[in-house]
Amino acid sequence: MSISIENKVALVTGANRGIGKAIVESFLKHGAKKVYLAVRDINSTKELEDAYGDQVVTVQADVSSTESINALAQQTSDVEIVVNNAGIGNPQGTLGEDVEKDFENQLQVNAFGLLRVANAFAQTLEDKKGALVQLNSIASMKNFSQLSTYSASKAASYSLTQGLRTELGPKGVSILSVHPGPIDTDMAETAGFENASSTTDVSEGIMKALEAGDFHLFPDEMAKQVESAYEGFSENVVLADFS
Repeated sequence: MSISIENKVALVTGANRGIGKAIVESFLKHGAKKVYLAVRDINSTKELEDAYGDQVVTVQADVSSTESINALAQQTSDVEIVVNNAGIGNPQGTLGEDVEKDFENQLQVNAFGLLRVANAFAQTLEDKKGALVQLNSIASMKNFSQLSTYSASKAASYSLTQGLRTELGPKGVSILSVHPGPIDTDMAETAGFENASSTTDVSEGIMKALEAGDFHLFPDEMAKQVESAYEGFSENVVLADFS
């Protein structure tokens, strides 16, 4: 389902830096009326507030807390497009002394965080025939050894995103699953990825994908390599109706 950005009210979790910040700026560039900046530290969005004034509204939110996300949904009941961008990733293999705790922490944010956001905003998005955008990763489709637990947490969030498409799509809610490769952020640098793509590649790709009504977005050079190999599986398995 196609979603026009113009005059829409959007919300972005993790909006204070990196991909989240770029998404906010792209929304406003494409004519969004207002963007909620959902962040843990309300003092971290000053640059966006100074640049865009009353077009942005900072709200406190922690995707690892159900109470916090439910309160966020009550505060932002006029929202029409929700982007769940907040996520964490640590360079961690499958073996290690602290691997269980590390994996649990990433699941709480990357997978359970999506569940919290989706459940809190589902009725609002259904009422407004809006959209839910989930920042997944090519790591949701291929395990990278230096990011093994992160890859597993994103595989879980991608599976949940498919479930949301099945449940909310028939109710008029657009679901977009975004799968970037290495992007010029702190996490890519820490993981040792070189030649990372721009955050703008992701944010502008999201704008186009929403207006096109797409389910998958592979926004950068490495992601497009995955897309070309994944396309047949996506059409014949992921998007197929086996009922």
